[in-house]
Amino acid sequence: MNRSIHRNGGTGAETAGSQVLAGAGWGGLFWKRLLKNRLAAAGGVLLLGFLLLAIAAPLAAPQDPFAQNLYERLQPPSLANPFGTDDFGRDVLSRVIHGARISLRVGVTAVLIALVLGVPIGLVSGYWGGALDQVLMRAMDLMLAFPSILLAIAIVAILGPGLENAMLAVGIVAVPQYARLVRASALSVRGQDYVQAMRALGAGDFHILFFSVLPNCLTPLIVQSTLGLATAILDAAGLSFLGLGAQPPLPEWGAMLTGGRELVLRAPWVLTFPGVAIFLTVLAFNLLGDGLRDALDPRT
Repeated sequence: MNRSIHRNGGTGAETAGSQVLAGAGWGGLFWKRLLKNRLAAAGGVLLLGFLLLAIAAPLAAPQDPFAQNLYERLQPPSLANPFGTDDFGRDVLSRVIHGARISLRVGVTAVLIALVLGVPIGLVSGYWGGALDQVLMRAMDLMLAFPSILLAIAIVAILGPGLENAMLAVGIVAVPQYARLVRASALSVRGQDYVQAMRALGAGDFHILFFSVLPNCLTPLIVQSTLGLATAILDAAGLSFLGLGAQPPLPEWGAMLTGGRELVLRAPWVLTFPGVAIFLTVLAFNLLGDGLRDALDPRT
C-alpha cells in the first residue's frame, strides 16, 4: 500500500512538474514561433527602431524641428540636411524624427480609447445577451455602416480640428471592432463548464467576467490592438492631411504631407520622407500583428 501511495504521489508530482514546465516553456515557444517568422521579426526590429527614435528624438534630431531659416528653404538633401529642408527652411529629417513621437502617441492613445470603450461593451453584450445585446450591437452596426474616415471626419468637425480631437475620433471609430471581438469571445466562454461551476460556487457576474471571460479575450485583443495601431496612425495622418488633425507647425507626418503637397514637383523630398515614414511604420505594425496572430494561435 505504501509503495502504491508513493508511486501515485510521484506520478502526481511529475504531472504537476510537467504542467509547470509546460507553462514556463510556453513563453519560449511563443518567442520561437515569432522569431521564426522572418517578416514578423523584421517588423518588430523596424518598429523598435521607430520607438527608439521617438524616445530619443531630442538627441537624435540634428536640428530644432521648429527652427526656420528662409535663406535655406527648399534645399535638396545634402550632408548638412540629409532629408533636405521645407518651404520654411526647417530640417525635414529633424521633423520626421520628432513626428515619430507624435504619430506613435496618436496610435497608442487611439487604441487605448477604443479598448476602454469597446471591451466593456463587448463583455456586457456577450455575457448577458438578450435585449441589451441587441441594443448595443445594433449601435455598433450603425457605426460600422459609415466608412471609418468619414465618421472620424464628422466627429472632428463637431469637436473642432486638433490633434487631441483627432485621437479621440480615431479611437471612437475603432470601438465596434473591439466590442465585436470581445463579444464573440464572451459568447464562447460563458457556456463553458468551469464558468457554470464558478457560478454554482457563488461567484458573482463581475468576478466571472474579469477573471474567467476577459482572460480568454486577451490573445485576440493583443493581435487586434497591434493591427489597430497601424490603422490608427494611418487614419490620424489622413485627418491631419485634410487639416483636421495636427495643426502647423507641429511636426506630424500627415501635417507634413499637407505642407508638401504643393511642392511635389519643385521639392518632392518635403513629402516623400514623411510618406515613407508612415508607410514603414504601418508596414511594421502589420507584419508584427500577423506574426503575433500566428504565434498565439492555439491551433498551431
